[in-house]
Amino acid sequence: MGIYNDMMFPNSPLNREKPHKAGMSAAERAAYNKKTGGNLKAPQPEGGSRKESYCARSAGIKKCKDPDKNGDCPNDIARRNWKC
Repeated sequence: MGIYNDMMFPNSPLNREKPHKAGMSAAERAAYNKKTGGNLKAPQPEGGSRKESYCARSAGIKKCKDPDKNGDCPNDIARRNWKC
């Protein structure tokens, strides 16, 4: 997303005010759902079918080329939040 998305699509609901380091907060999800008519849900780290499905899908994502200062990519952070 970042600069490319902000410059090309300034009114996109995907633009974020804060840097991407984890998932959306409850308030961000509510605003996104209201703006787009979507139905984003919170992560399901305690278990369930959504967790199993997400962990299986995200396991195959390649490492990013430019990790942050801790060596993490957005996928690593998301998988940690989901407790994969």
